[in-house]
Amino acid sequence: MSIDTINNDFADLFEQGKSLLDDKSSKFMNTKREEAFEQFKRLGVPTLANENYKYTNLVPAFDHPYTVDLQYRTVMGDLNELFYCDVPELDTNLVLLSNGWYYNQNRKLDIPEGVIVCSLQEAAEKHSEIFDKHYGKYAKPNEEGIVALNTALAKDGVFIYVPKNVVVEKPIQVINLLRSDRDLMATQRNLVVIEENAQAKLIFCDHTLTHSKYLSNTVSEINVAKNAIFDLYTLQNQHLNATILNSVFIRQEANSNVLSNTLSLYGGMIRNNHYTLFDGEHCENHTYGMYLMDRNQHVDNFTFADHAKPNCVSNEHFKGVMDDEATAAFTGKIHVRRDAQKTEAYQKNNNLLLSDTAVINTKPQLIIDADDVKCSHGATVGQMDDDALFYLRARGINEKEARMMLMFAFAHEIIEKIRIDALKDRIDELVEKRLRGEISKCNTCAIACNQ
Repeated sequence: MSIDTINNDFADLFEQGKSLLDDKSSKFMNTKREEAFEQFKRLGVPTLANENYKYTNLVPAFDHPYTVDLQYRTVMGDLNELFYCDVPELDTNLVLLSNGWYYNQNRKLDIPEGVIVCSLQEAAEKHSEIFDKHYGKYAKPNEEGIVALNTALAKDGVFIYVPKNVVVEKPIQVINLLRSDRDLMATQRNLVVIEENAQAKLIFCDHTLTHSKYLSNTVSEINVAKNAIFDLYTLQNQHLNATILNSVFIRQEANSNVLSNTLSLYGGMIRNNHYTLFDGEHCENHTYGMYLMDRNQHVDNFTFADHAKPNCVSNEHFKGVMDDEATAAFTGKIHVRRDAQKTEAYQKNNNLLLSDTAVINTKPQLIIDADDVKCSHGATVGQMDDDALFYLRARGINEKEARMMLMFAFAHEIIEKIRIDALKDRIDELVEKRLRGEISKCNTCAIACNQ
C-alpha cells in the first residue's frame, strides 16, 4: 500500500467516524481535533524523506488493516485480576489504561487533597478550566504527522493535576495495557499539570497482554510550573508484533527541575519523541534513556531541547546495547536561542554493539544562536572492551560472565539515575536477566491470560 493510500484511509476514517469521535468529547477538544486533522492532511504519516525519520520507516507499520476503536470497548474480565505488578516494594498509586482508554478500577488512590487523577474525558468535562488552559498547548501537530493524527483521533487517556505547594509522596504508576483478539491501533492522550512549588513522580509502564499486532500512538503533554519538581519514568516492554510511537512534550517554567528516564527493554519497533521547552530562567533538566535490542528489533530516540530562556541547564545521556540484527537510531537536537545566554547544555549517546550485524545510526546536533554558553555533545559506537574483558578473565571470571558484567555496568549508568529505589532495583533485575538472555519480557509482572 502506498503512503498516499494510507493517509487517505485515515482521512476517510476521520470523516466517517467524526460523530463517534465528537461524542463524549468536549467542544474544546473537538475544535483541536478539527485543527489537527487539517494538519495531518498536510503532513501525513512520516516517511524516510522526513529528515527526523530517515532511519525509521513507519510505512510498513501503518500498512496493516488495524481495528480502530473510536468508542470505548468493554473489557472482558477484570484487568485487576488479569494483570498485577508483583513487586511489593514498589509502592505506587496504580492506574490502568486499556488500549488507550482509562479503566475505572474503583480503586481509591492515596493522593493528597486537591490532586486529580482521572480519565482525559472526565477532565475535559469536570475540570475544563485546567484542561482547556493546557490541552493542545505543548504538542506540535503542525510539525509532527503522528502527533496530528493522535490529536485528531484521541478520545481518552490519563489526566493528572497537582496543585500549588502539594507534594505527592507516593509515585503514580500508569499501566498502559494492550489487549485485544484483533490487530489493533490504539490512540492515547495524556495531560499532566504540575503547579508551582509542587512535586510528583510518574511512571508509565507499557505492556502487551496478547499476541495480536499492535500500533500504539501516544502523546503526553506535561507542564511543570515555577519551582516544581517532576520525575517521569517510562518502561517499554512489549512483544515483537508491537509498534510503539511515544511522543512527550514537556514545558518547564522558571526554577523547575525535571528528570526523565526512558527504558526500552523489548518491542518490535519503538519510536520515542522527547521535546523539552525551557520557558523560564534557571530551569534544570536531566533526560536519560537506555535501550536493549536484539533479534530484529528497532528503536529510535529523537530528542529536542529548546533553550528559549537564559540560565538553564540540560543534561542528556542515552545508552544502547545492540545484538543480533537489531537496529537503533538516536537523533538529539539542542537549540540555544539568541536570548538564552548562560545556558549549559550537554548531550551524550553511547552504544555497545555485540554483533557484526547490529546497526546504530547516531546524530547529535547543536544549534547555538547565543554567545555566552557552555555546550557539548558527542557519540560513541563500539564493541566490548578487550582490555576490561582480559582484566576480569585474569581474575578467574569466565568469558560469558565477564561479558555480562561489562554490559550490565555499561547500562547501569542510566539505571542509577532513577530516583525511586524500588524501581531502580526492579530495572536492575530486569536488565540483568535480559542481558543474560533469561527473559524476553517483564518477568516481575504476572499476566494471568492466555498468550
